[in-house]
Amino acid sequence: MSIRTVRVNELVQREISEILRRNYQSESVAMTVTEVRVSPDLRDARVFISVIGDAETATLKMRWLRGRAREIRNELGRRIVLKFMPKIEYVLDDSLDRGTRITRIIDELPPT
Repeated sequence: MSIRTVRVNELVQREISEILRRNYQSESVAMTVTEVRVSPDLRDARVFISVIGDAETATLKMRWLRGRAREIRNELGRRIVLKFMPKIEYVLDDSLDRGTRITRIIDELPPT
């Protein structure tokens, strides 16, 4: 991954987080942008979102977020200047749940 791609990833992550915090404060309280992966040609991006709550809450928040995708992309285009504004795909990041589950399993192991 080039330095430019890394910088674009960080910039897009920071700006989407700011857009959610500022424009959609009440709806986005339980959501965190954990990572952004922009393709090398800057045409596509995956935005990983972590949601606090159960699976039903996560499903509702992701549905809400995907419904606002066009508005967020338009605002992002006003904030940053890129040759191509990437098409954004929102993905639920369940790495925190997996980490918690692994820690729980390790804690349940009998001592040796």
